[in-house]
Amino acid sequence: MASIAALGIGSGLDLNGLLNQLEASERQRLQPITQQQRSFEARISAYGKLQSALTKFQDATSALNLSTTYKATTSTVNSDALTVAAASNTPPGTYNVDVTGLARAYTIATQGVADSAAQLGTGTGNVSFTLANGTSHSIDLADGSTSLEDVRNAINNGQSDVQASIINDGSGTPYRLVLTSATTGTDASITDITYGGALAGNLASDAATEILAENAQLTVNGIAISSQTNVVEDAIQGVTLSLAKPGQAQVSITRDAEAITGQVEEFVTAYNELQTLVTKMTDYDVGSDTPGQLLGDSGVRTIQSRMSTLLSETVAGQFSMLSDIGISRELGGQLKIDENKLAAVVQNDLPKLQEFLAGSDTVQGFAEKAKTTLTNLLADDGPIQSRLKGFESTIERLDERYFREEQRIASTVDIYRKQFAQMDSMIASMNSTSAYLTQQFSSLNAQLNKS
Repeated sequence: MASIAALGIGSGLDLNGLLNQLEASERQRLQPITQQQRSFEARISAYGKLQSALTKFQDATSALNLSTTYKATTSTVNSDALTVAAASNTPPGTYNVDVTGLARAYTIATQGVADSAAQLGTGTGNVSFTLANGTSHSIDLADGSTSLEDVRNAINNGQSDVQASIINDGSGTPYRLVLTSATTGTDASITDITYGGALAGNLASDAATEILAENAQLTVNGIAISSQTNVVEDAIQGVTLSLAKPGQAQVSITRDAEAITGQVEEFVTAYNELQTLVTKMTDYDVGSDTPGQLLGDSGVRTIQSRMSTLLSETVAGQFSMLSDIGISRELGGQLKIDENKLAAVVQNDLPKLQEFLAGSDTVQGFAEKAKTTLTNLLADDGPIQSRLKGFESTIERLDERYFREEQRIASTVDIYRKQFAQMDSMIASMNSTSAYLTQQFSSLNAQLNKS
């Protein structure tokens, strides 16, 4: 008998629908595996967030371990004669600054010419000049490229120590070439200018337009200082003075208590964010009947234990515990700052605060101890990486199990399909036989009725 092309054709039954139902039932065996995969993926994601929070806390703690943190300064100036910028480690102090003169650049113009685009003479040309610092430049101009505009362009394109421009003074020969030192001060002054070739006799400097270069002149606490520029660096250690105009000013460099306090606050904030995250991940939400992603996780318990031990660390010295500088631990595990106490410590006992947090040659500070703890927690062989590797390994095994289970399901469904095909063929054969017999009986009945 010919094979049946599709299930149900021979029998008239919905065998395809039944087969699909059986396959769906078999695939229910994959759901527990999928749920486990999602569970471990959620744990990996949770540990990623935990690692980020620990890293942020580590960064905040590391800042407390730097001596520069406690040398932060702020600067003020009481005059518009200058502005001031101080490096973070600038020693505190008050400085009286008297600006008596600003630095300026050398400049000189040429005699005027009637047309800035007209060639000056015939043939090639040359411009050469020397600066007071010994630097010299020689610039050649090609035949047919000796106009005032050509000279300007050749100078600007050929070097960067002198800037060339053209001005129009409105006279009968209005166009003048102006040469200006690119920087202020006597060292950058132009000491010699020569126009040669086609320019000789057609272009010459106008001595009446010469403006001599000058250095900035100022005193700091009565000490005379000369500067090539109006930006004076390290006349006061770690301070940059930007001179604006002649005048007197008082520059004050003070310890930046706000910045120092801010670093301590960042430490507390980073810890509290970490603590909030851990609590959320290990809590059980009764309302939604939902456990935290890391509830009961051994790695998190290890982290919690080490962090608790860290906060209880003591340091030899005037300040031995976090509570001594105004940081206390609340019942929920969060840290709280007594702002008045911390401000008083920063204001009155900054060296002792630095010794407590950053340590000294003989004392291991709190931040150094925290560094050791956090480095171990975040290390490749630490609890976080160990758990992540374990989760990833479990997911790989679940992937393999899922694949094998799919193969078994496919094999089972294939068996069902073959059995249904056999049944379909058998029913089709039976139906054919039944139809034949029915036809024969009908014919026999007809013959008997005739007789």
